[in-house]
Amino acid sequence: MSDLEYPLTRSNRKKAGKKKKAKKKTKKPLIISFITLLLVGSFAYIFHKELGWAALQLFVEKPFKTALDDSYEPLDEVTGPAVAEEEKDLDPFSMLLLGVDEREGDVGRSDTMIYAVFRPEDHRMLLLSIPRDSYVQIAGRDRRDKVNAAYAYGGARMSVETIEQLLETDVDYYAKVNFNALIEVVDALGGVELPITEPIQNKYKYHIPLYIEANKPIYTGEDALNYVRYREDSDFKRTERQRIFLKAAAERMLQIGNIAKIPEILSIASSNMKTDMTSDFIMDLGKLFYDKEAVPQMTSYMLEGSGKSDGAWYYMLDEDKLEYAQQLVDNWTDASITSDRLMDPEKEEEPVQ
Repeated sequence: MSDLEYPLTRSNRKKAGKKKKAKKKTKKPLIISFITLLLVGSFAYIFHKELGWAALQLFVEKPFKTALDDSYEPLDEVTGPAVAEEEKDLDPFSMLLLGVDEREGDVGRSDTMIYAVFRPEDHRMLLLSIPRDSYVQIAGRDRRDKVNAAYAYGGARMSVETIEQLLETDVDYYAKVNFNALIEVVDALGGVELPITEPIQNKYKYHIPLYIEANKPIYTGEDALNYVRYREDSDFKRTERQRIFLKAAAERMLQIGNIAKIPEILSIASSNMKTDMTSDFIMDLGKLFYDKEAVPQMTSYMLEGSGKSDGAWYYMLDEDKLEYAQQLVDNWTDASITSDRLMDPEKEEEPVQ
């Protein structure tokens, strides 16, 4: 079933057992993906002393907006681009980042699912990883299945609806990124630093051959893709590697010193992404990067569970950990919560009851 055939709309979503929070009608500034946001932000960071923000906008606004407008794809036919004159705010907002593996003639599945909460005023971000094999109720269908199957059934829209149902919260926006573009982006950056202290290798005969050498100073795009895809140890380790890569890519972006790379990376990123955020708001976050001169402080958590085989292998989520994740999301998306009161799963040992 395609996105357009999926019957639900974001305006009539219902949650079981939990009332949705009241939301402003105006849209908030948002990233479409780490790659594009970091591209805008790192460009601002690198050249702000020489150009200043006004000159920077004059220099890059048109090519950036043109490329990002091509990536705009709302989930609902009735959703239109936000106008530039809309009131903007710094309230927390969420996005679902989908790393998909789409090839010609194949509907694809979401190989990576990360629910992110960004708090612009605090310059902090929560990254909640959802294992791709998590056994969940698929939104709009009378069945349970692996969470990554939602994308195969109904594209980005059904993925969004399914995660909203699972976490009992809103997904404000989404960003879909073709995983295969990661190779080109990392290579355009001149590689990326990764903490690989032992060789990584696929050993199972039914898996694609994969080998990554340890202790290299810089890893290529192919190495990086293999790093985030490797899963012969555990889904927990795999999602941890994805978060490590995001941080490493962010730091690498801020090291870009050659302006000639900007158009190439922009072209790769924009042609391999779809989002329901407009270029105007993406540029707004570029301005935030310019002001902060740093990558947002990142806090990570992963939904945990245990494997179960019943004709197929599933990841059964731990109910207590799922409840904790729901509390975590509520805490981070609440604008009344100050930065010092944010829950930190990296420091808390037990779920909050």
